[in-house]
Amino acid sequence: MVPVIWWIRRDLRLADNPALVAALAGGQPVIPLFIHDECSETLGAAAKWRLGLGLAHLGQVLAARGSRLILRRGAALATLQAVVAETGAGSVQWGRLHDPAARLRDTAVKAALKAGGTVAESHPGHVLHEPWTVATGAGGPYRVFTPFWSAVRGREVALPLPAPAFLPPPSHWPATDRLDDWQMGAAMQRGAAVVVTHQRIGEVAAMDRLTEFLDRKIGRYAAMRDFPGVDATSHLSENLTCGEISPRQIWHAGFGAMARGDAGAETFLKELVWRDFACHLIHHWPDLASKPWKPEWAAFPWQGDNPAAMRWKQGRTGVQLVDAAMRELAVTGTIHNRARMVAASYLTKHLMTDWRVGLAWFADWLTDWDPASNAMGWQWVAGCGPDAAPYFRIFNPDGQAAKFDGDARYRHRFIAELSTAPGQDALAFYDAVPRGWALRPDDAYPAPVVGLAEGRERALAAYGSTDWRSAAPA
Repeated sequence: MVPVIWWIRRDLRLADNPALVAALAGGQPVIPLFIHDECSETLGAAAKWRLGLGLAHLGQVLAARGSRLILRRGAALATLQAVVAETGAGSVQWGRLHDPAARLRDTAVKAALKAGGTVAESHPGHVLHEPWTVATGAGGPYRVFTPFWSAVRGREVALPLPAPAFLPPPSHWPATDRLDDWQMGAAMQRGAAVVVTHQRIGEVAAMDRLTEFLDRKIGRYAAMRDFPGVDATSHLSENLTCGEISPRQIWHAGFGAMARGDAGAETFLKELVWRDFACHLIHHWPDLASKPWKPEWAAFPWQGDNPAAMRWKQGRTGVQLVDAAMRELAVTGTIHNRARMVAASYLTKHLMTDWRVGLAWFADWLTDWDPASNAMGWQWVAGCGPDAAPYFRIFNPDGQAAKFDGDARYRHRFIAELSTAPGQDALAFYDAVPRGWALRPDDAYPAPVVGLAEGRERALAAYGSTDWRSAAPA
């Protein structure tokens, strides 16, 4: 009974896990293994902390099924080779990831394990459709979402796989690290105590979220999803990021709602496919997170990190919708999508700050951080990425607030200075952010960093300049 290693990465679930099903297929003992490796070590503070919470929960779930979660720290290949040698495992099974760092790691691991006589197999499950399986009529990748959606909308999506009731244990378990010793939440500092109250951890919690959304919210999703003061979204991004729920589980639940005629179901499914589109892009353009997708934007005169950008990070730009978004990020670990777009547009256009400054900040503070979605989102807003809309589109934060937060519910929820009796979330912001910022709820609300009209005109003038266009690569 030669053991099989189930190498766990961003798939912290038992249900609909093709890699786990493959590990169990022969009836052999299964060793669930998570490696704190070169990819997870470089995660931002919030993402690493949230991953640690998910691992702790998964360990409890596995124990209830007579198994264990084995934890090791080190380079992925060397660690896998060591565990194979210790246990006599004949096979390693894992779920594919599509960001460049993971692909580089996994390619090397697969080649080396196979060369050493160990079966090494990767499996789908992170997205609905593997990136290389969706192609234009000419055989190339898609560059715009709408035709991508048209290409996959009618495709068959395999039904979710059931969770196993039992994982056969090996006769001897390999040694394991203690999760607490890794201190995965250290960089969160005091913010962890605030953000944790907004997390729902594990696959049962994720399925409960999905059920709640389908029962209570999906009918008004299309109409209300852009209103940040209204609880109209699924909040599943955190669970998708950690793989506590699979996209196939969500797809089939949403498709069933669409078949029943629930308003908003197709819009919801489109948002799920946006995630696939991001993976499709980063698969075909591995530099998506570091270089402008449109090469001619390489010479655009964005500023690097600067004092105005620091005001943006602190939620103190003097523009209420932008500040509410950045404070929501500090308090909850996520941002409502509409507010996220407005905040990103303000940084890259009104403040003329490089999109990579914002990308790095989100990577450090988002609990639902995803390398592909974060990169695509920032480039989309900045104008240098894949988007059918004009690059010179500039969100007006006050106009967006009037349209989508007309009663100021969202802004008052997170900005203490706007109320004589601020609520819990507005005050929690001051407990979540670094003490070194020296922010207090009785501070006066700041004047705008730049006038909205002035910032817009400055951005338009930069777009219209021939200097950076003439410096673009041929």
